[in-house]
Amino acid sequence: MLSEAHRRRERGTDVVIGFVETHGRRRTAELVEGLEIVPRRRSVHRGVELTEMDVDAVLARAPQVAVVDELAHTNVPGSRGAKRWQDVEELLEAGIDVLSTVNVQHLESLNDVVQRITGVPQQETVPDEVVRNANQIQLVDLTPEALRRRLAHGDVYPANKIDAALGNYFRVGNLTALRELALLWVADQVDVALLRYRAEQQITDTWETRERVVVAITGGTESETLIRRARRIATRAGGDLLVVHVLRGDGLAGADPHSLQKYRKLADDVGATFHTVVGDDVPTALLEFSRGVNATQLVVGTSRRSRVARVFSAGIGSTVVQESGAIDVHMVTHPVTASGWRARFAGSPLEPSRLAWGWFLAVAGPALVTAAGALLRSGLNFSTNVIGYLLVTLVVAIVGGLGPAIAAALVNALLLNFFFTEPLYTFTINAQQNVLTFFAMIIVGVSTALVVDYAARRATQAARARTEATLLASYARTVLTHPYPLARLLEKVKENFGLTSVALLERVDGAWDRVACVGAAPCDEPDEADVDIAVTPEVHLALRGRSLPASDRRVLEGAAGQALLALRQQRMAEQTLEAQRQASRTELRTALLSAVGHDLRTPLTSIKASVGSLRDPELTLSAEDTAELLEAVEESADRLTALVDNLLDSSRLATGAVSPQFRAVGYYEAVARALSGLGGDVEVDVPESLPPVRADVGLLERVVANVVGNALRYAGAVAIRASAHGSVVELRVVDHGRGLPAGAAEQVFAPFQRLGDRTPGGVGLGLSVAKGFTEAMGGTITMEDTPGGGLTVVISLPAEERNA
Repeated sequence: MLSEAHRRRERGTDVVIGFVETHGRRRTAELVEGLEIVPRRRSVHRGVELTEMDVDAVLARAPQVAVVDELAHTNVPGSRGAKRWQDVEELLEAGIDVLSTVNVQHLESLNDVVQRITGVPQQETVPDEVVRNANQIQLVDLTPEALRRRLAHGDVYPANKIDAALGNYFRVGNLTALRELALLWVADQVDVALLRYRAEQQITDTWETRERVVVAITGGTESETLIRRARRIATRAGGDLLVVHVLRGDGLAGADPHSLQKYRKLADDVGATFHTVVGDDVPTALLEFSRGVNATQLVVGTSRRSRVARVFSAGIGSTVVQESGAIDVHMVTHPVTASGWRARFAGSPLEPSRLAWGWFLAVAGPALVTAAGALLRSGLNFSTNVIGYLLVTLVVAIVGGLGPAIAAALVNALLLNFFFTEPLYTFTINAQQNVLTFFAMIIVGVSTALVVDYAARRATQAARARTEATLLASYARTVLTHPYPLARLLEKVKENFGLTSVALLERVDGAWDRVACVGAAPCDEPDEADVDIAVTPEVHLALRGRSLPASDRRVLEGAAGQALLALRQQRMAEQTLEAQRQASRTELRTALLSAVGHDLRTPLTSIKASVGSLRDPELTLSAEDTAELLEAVEESADRLTALVDNLLDSSRLATGAVSPQFRAVGYYEAVARALSGLGGDVEVDVPESLPPVRADVGLLERVVANVVGNALRYAGAVAIRASAHGSVVELRVVDHGRGLPAGAAEQVFAPFQRLGDRTPGGVGLGLSVAKGFTEAMGGTITMEDTPGGGLTVVISLPAEERNA
């Protein structure tokens, strides 16, 4: 803000400082120099003299630009405006431009979020609308590490407040979260500014710039357009994207498998998940899936059907819009919109539109041929009329199938007999050849329709086989590639067939055990299932939700086989993990024997040598020598005691035998007890006013003793501080030693880790035991770099809940 003020002043702008608070910061004070300062207004509140911006003086000075710091500041009671932002609005109304600052935690809309993150309530806030109305918003972004370095170097707070600031509000996690909030808030304002600009410039074309969104694809060439458009919608809404392809139960809505694989990869590339569902009614299946995943928005492509086809059927998009309910539907145009009939309609006369066309031709065709024959009676003979009616019968049979063909044949025969066979205008047949003509016409129509229907059934069977192959390939791919294949496989079966639950049951010792399940109210026994698929006599796939046709059992049997394979794969993974654990335990025992062989022998050797010297009758010792030897014995015994305690504690943790006895414990109590057995230079700043934590006092004492003892061995001097953050109370053990190498923060908590085996004494169990005890009490223990060098160990435990 001050740098901008200097730039404007250098360009000849009249700039004054209405209010700037330096907080004693040298660099801030240096930037104030050279700028005109309007004197502050002084007032007394509760016996204390305070200063505020003198709004009247700034208005009287009437500069072009006024610099006003801390926009969210609360003015002294009795001031003209309760908040400083109200003073700023008054300056703006007077035609004075204002440069001001506001921290993200002071924005009204983010106040509760900031409190949950930092545990610190913000009393001073500014309405978001006030900031949004600014002509320009400049985000001053700084990484958490850079800001913490500024704090550590004394650029923000005096030396006596640095450690407290770093350990409380200015923790890395807090700063990272606040930074993300600021970035997101400013990004929203960029969208608002863009919309305002488009409105002012009367721009109506779509500009793609930045809840749960479902996009439906057919597998056609428009699918890529739909996925990319839906990704932009989901990004702008800040939601998840799910791509769904609906397979018709008869397989006729299926797309080319290679195309689906291409769009599955595209979905992965844009960060979406790909789903396949089966349903005879595509709009219903699509809406059921969307409601099942709690979708808020649905993206579908505009119809590829011609206008004539839409007369007989509204189409998927229109049906979805009418029945979507609370789900917002986006109709997306694409290059193949209204390009004609879908390819799948050409293969089956059983489609509703084809049947409609067939019945239409069965009525209109005979009428048209009859009218033409009547008008051209003098120029046409009987044979020509027969050919015309026969042609209509063939066309109707090809388009509409058996039913319309039979109807057309009968109507054609009757019309031919009534209008063109002697005697005219009666249904009497005198000539034998006319009878043969009538029967031949019917036979030709029916035969053609039967051939067409047979071809359609074979096409349906082929399409269904392709659908089944697609589903089975999807199940196999899930088993091979998904990290949790069994659960995901069952979820896919549930999605594909519109079920409420799917369970894999296994009979163990005569009783059924539910190995895995998805959905609500899964079956406990095969007899409870609507559909029961026996994988083996001992393993069944139990489906609940609706009865399924027998034709679906082939796919379900394949899915059940894949489920059994996934179950065996899961159990093999568990066995592998157990083998790895066994290997780790063997490695641990080996490390234990190696470490104990050295670290037990050293104090024992010292004790034996000291005691041997004391008992040697030929060795004359002075009182000082005797005291020194006894002290060596005591120190070695203490080392042995600490070693045995850590070994026993490590064993208890490894076997899960640690059972904390929880009660309210104050950190000051645990620290005092832990330090009573430790020497060294330790600075303690643990207020007794802090809330107690829910912990086991003995375990907490051991944790503090191990952490502080470890820090003393490395750094020599240690500072212990504590602070509360929301529902968590933290104890920070700070040293300024050599710190840790990059990436070693987690390694030091491993058993027998001794920083490259350079630790002065011990078997490297102290921090491992501290971590285990802390986690057993429901807390965490982490490490941070101390600004300026060194290491900070943070022990976090939940605060004890206090009853009202």
